Amino acid sequence: MHPSRLELTHRLSEALDVYASSNVSLSAPEVAEEHILLTVHDQDYLDQVKAVSEDPGLQAVDFGLGTEDDPVFAGMYEAAARIVGGSVIAADAIMDQSTVRAVNFAGGMHHAKRNKASGFCIFNDAAAAIHRMLERGAKRVCYIDVDAHHGDGTESIFWDDERVLTISIHESGLSLFPGTGFANEIGGPRAEGSAVNIALPAMTGDAGWMRAFHAVVPQLVRAFDPEIIVSQHGCDAHRDDEMTNLKLSVDAQRQVALDIAQLADDVCDGRWLATGGGGYNVTAVVPRTWTHLTAIAAGKPVPLRTYVPEQFRRYVLETYGRAMPYLMGDDAQLWWRNWEVGYDPADPVDRTIIATRKEVFPLYGLDPWFD
Repeated sequence: MHPSRLELTHRLSEALDVYASSNVSLSAPEVAEEHILLTVHDQDYLDQVKAVSEDPGLQAVDFGLGTEDDPVFAGMYEAAARIVGGSVIAADAIMDQSTVRAVNFAGGMHHAKRNKASGFCIFNDAAAAIHRMLERGAKRVCYIDVDAHHGDGTESIFWDDERVLTISIHESGLSLFPGTGFANEIGGPRAEGSAVNIALPAMTGDAGWMRAFHAVVPQLVRAFDPEIIVSQHGCDAHRDDEMTNLKLSVDAQRQVALDIAQLADDVCDGRWLATGGGGYNVTAVVPRTWTHLTAIAAGKPVPLRTYVPEQFRRYVLETYGRAMPYLMGDDAQLWWRNWEVGYDPADPVDRTIIATRKEVFPLYGLDPWFD
């Protein structure tokens, strides 16, 4: 989660002229005010984050602060609140109709819960952005999380809110943190079907991941009919990321960003807020994936066979001692079986898909076998 992820993404986006368009503007995120944080977090939790931020010698393990995955540091409160500020600025820009698409690749802190830090996440910026949209008049918002880890924090914040559909496609909790996000986790009693989980087996790969996404996500998004899509694009599912086991390519992650953009165009008149998330191969994977995401949101996708600019590759080698790939893609063969070709009970990915479809599709008037 080192800030170099953001610096390198920004630098690569500049090198590829992603920002060089009259329809692209950059906004500096401000530290979110307390009343914004309180829309998705409890006061006692905020007080603890402030305390450890001012005195890193303190710990508040009951609140997830001072643990192995959330060590405390000076300025933690301001740093985490600034990430929220970026996503809320993006939400306001969409609600003001000054833009239809926005990206905060510093965001996507999806493990943060109302009263606890978790999984490197302190404040939940995506949840704060969604709440802001609801507060400003949005009736239905869909949250799509394609990080390798279950988007448990965002899901929990809107667990019983029928206005928000949270969809998380992730590696199964049987093999990966946080150990949750199974098909039968479908939302609270007042909002059954508002939480959707696709818990894929380890080693799924591009074809299975894309099949699962297309067998569940577009159908439910269209049935829910949201006004806005908020998506979390953690790129830690990549095959070169040592934290996870889904074994995806940059090519597949780019394709899903394109697919979500198309869903936003088809269902939400283009309204789409995208965030970053996890991603621990800091030099070779994160900058390429999030530059693709930013370019797609800007309406100028970067072709996969585009060469990574030489000056950028040289900068990464000199600064981080790491060699960059030559291309913006992994030269993967992107192909997946459409759900319409039939269900294979011997395929663990298909068993995952049908489990999710059986739990949720009937709640939206959809046939789990044929829709």
